[in-house]
This record gives sequence, C-alpha cells and structure tokens, in this order.
Amino acid sequence: MIRLQLYDDSGQYRESERGWVYSTLMAIGGFYGAFTYSIRGGVFCNAQTANFVLFAMAVGDAHWSKALYYLIPMTAYFLGAFLTELAFTSPRWKFPIHWETALIAIEMGIVVVLGLIPESAPYQISQVIVNFMCSMQYNTFRAAQGIPMATTFCTNHLRQTGIACCKAIRSGDRKDRMRMFCHLEMIAVFVVGGIVATVLCRRFQGRAVWAALLPLTVLLVYLIRADLAQGKEAAN
Repeated sequence: MIRLQLYDDSGQYRESERGWVYSTLMAIGGFYGAFTYSIRGGVFCNAQTANFVLFAMAVGDAHWSKALYYLIPMTAYFLGAFLTELAFTSPRWKFPIHWETALIAIEMGIVVVLGLIPESAPYQISQVIVNFMCSMQYNTFRAAQGIPMATTFCTNHLRQTGIACCKAIRSGDRKDRMRMFCHLEMIAVFVVGGIVATVLCRRFQGRAVWAALLPLTVLLVYLIRADLAQGKEAAN
C-alpha cells in the first residue's frame, strides 16, 4: 500500500497517529471548509487568520459591533484548544479509551447537531460550532507517525511540501521525498473532501454535513477496538 511507503512504521505509534487516520480527518476538514463557505455564510471556519484580519479591518473602520462579533468565533476556537489540552494532558483521564477516540465521538455528536440546524437559522450558529469543532480536532491530532500534521487547513502542509522538496533536491534523501508526498497527500484529500461537500451541499443543504458521519464512524470503531485491545494487553 502507498501509505506504508509514505509513513515510517519503524517507531511505536498509537493507532490514532496512523497516517490513514490523519488522511481521513484531513478530508473531513476539507468537507467542513466547503460546508461553511458554500451554505453557511461564505466563510472558512477551519482556522482564525481571516477572522483576525476582518476584526482588524472592522476596528480600522470604527465598525465596533462588527468587530465585537469576530471575538465570538475567536473565543470558540480558543475554548476548543483550551478544553482539548485540558483533557489531553489531564492525569485524571482514567477511561479505557484515549482522548483522541473520545473526541471522535464528541465530533460525531456535534455533526448531528449541525445537520439539525434549520436553513433559516443565522449562519453564525453553524460557524461558531465549526470553529469550536475544528479547534478541538486540530489541537488533538498533531503528528502522523512522527510527522507534524494539521488536519483542518492546508497552509502548513504547503509550507512543509516546499521545505521537503528543497531538501529532497539537495540531498536526494528518500525520507525527504516521502515526507513531501505525505504533505501532498494531505492537501489532495483536503481538496477531495471539499469537492464532496460542495456536491452534497448543493443537493441536501445543511443535512449534507451528516455525510461526515460515515468516515467518523469508521474511525471511531477502529480506535475503540485499538484502545480496548491495548487495555487487555496492559492488563495481562
């Protein structure tokens, strides 16, 4: 399989760090981006750079109410990162499943709620929810088999592709080439997720987000089985 060639399997990695898990989450990230842009207000909620720019522009134009609004999605993103870090690093986490697995279940619940929001509801409701959800996913899933990754936006992947390409040309090292292809794969699946969301949103509107439940269910079942198997091994 191609992924076995792309990612280093020599280390001891948790199942939640597998390359295919990140590819799946990256595709879902692309799905969320196209979902909010196409039918939820024409904005991207996967990251916050645009909100900071719009906040600065609103302040510069003395549009104070608009400026205050942008603090809402920023705060949602902050809380997502804060809460995941709190759970991720908590010494009191004694559940048989890892936090990464629990997050997938939480994300599925949020996706169900997103699909139930009527089309007449203010777009900002969906935007803030996606902000919060993407922040949790981004802060929880950080590295795929030793390679630092983001699962909700492409900027860093494009940067890392350029860096790895330069190193590969200079040194001819296979590891640099493989790392370049890993990041290119992430960009590609992100685009695929966006394409799928665009097609489905045109037909099903807000309910299209429920399509994300299918890959999330696959991930949840896989990670639960892996966590329980690891727990049995530890008990023995």
